[in-house]
Amino acid sequence: MDLNNFAICYNSQIAHSVETKDILYKFLRKKNVSVDVVDIDGLKQGFDFVFVVGGDGTILKTARFYAKYKTPVFGINLGRLGFLSQSSREKIENSVEKIFSGRFYIQDRLMLKSGDYTALNDFVIKGCDLGRTSRFSLKINDKPVCDYLADGIIISTPTGSTAYCLSAGGPVLSPLLKAFVIVPICPHTLSARPLVVPETEKITVCTDNENKYVLSADGQELYEIEKQTDIVKADYDARLALLEDSEFYSVLTNKLHWAMPPAYIN
Repeated sequence: MDLNNFAICYNSQIAHSVETKDILYKFLRKKNVSVDVVDIDGLKQGFDFVFVVGGDGTILKTARFYAKYKTPVFGINLGRLGFLSQSSREKIENSVEKIFSGRFYIQDRLMLKSGDYTALNDFVIKGCDLGRTSRFSLKINDKPVCDYLADGIIISTPTGSTAYCLSAGGPVLSPLLKAFVIVPICPHTLSARPLVVPETEKITVCTDNENKYVLSADGQELYEIEKQTDIVKADYDARLALLEDSEFYSVLTNKLHWAMPPAYIN
């Protein structure tokens, strides 16, 4: 993979992002490659590889933008969890050396689309009146599946299965699976359980005519929807650059402390 034209995308609203961006820029310039710096609100195309300095939200927005250009993105975490990140401020030089020596791989991640919007993690549909539960009807491939009385409904990708979907009681999916998860939020019935469906399905969420509803994409873009919305696989995948020693299940342990016993108190 020829890497000659790099971009550094950073979020100036995150602490230490400017200093970290400067450190990365100086180190890349020593490699005698072309490097451009772009703000999260001024993304543009034309790069072979993009470094993202910020938290998971910054990576989500950047990955969505560059997915249609098939440009890989590499996250340097300055946020809290940094589940999508591969490096930290302290490990920048080591990570860059691994990338330039070819010790990384590209992993394509499924995305969702609803109209003109795309999501790498999830779409969430909720009623505008947060003090009330909402009614939803779920269809798959235009066939009725069930009705929900709930606070909302999440349609998640495997990447998003460790985000809001997990907090709402959904399963963790390997990012390599070709499937989506449908999870009701606080449903008013014990029989409502998460549903995993193939990537080829068309998911339709219908709402009633009495209330207003909104759909959020990755918790960042928000817009009002009509009586129903169709959600399907996006036309392109996000491309995440991962270091060779990165492995999904170890990330579960290291960042989510998956199934670890509580610490003993002395």
